[in-house]
Amino acid sequence: MCRSIKTLRPPYTEDVTDEDVRAAALQYVRKISGFRAPASHNAEAFDRAVEEITRSTTALLDSLEIRGRRAG
Repeated sequence: MCRSIKTLRPPYTEDVTDEDVRAAALQYVRKISGFRAPASHNAEAFDRAVEEITRSTTALLDSLEIRGRRAG
């Protein structure tokens, strides 16, 4: 159904883009919902979930400390 979500924190990935974070959020929502693309009546909820998960993921990565240093 979808490719694997990759680890986005150092040392696994040093250069994480906004696009990387959004792609991971999209893959998560696709996996959880079971839809690759939602029907029009579900599109707003689907898109909102992707945006919320993108924001949460960015906040998480920005606040992680890896071996005494900030990851984000």
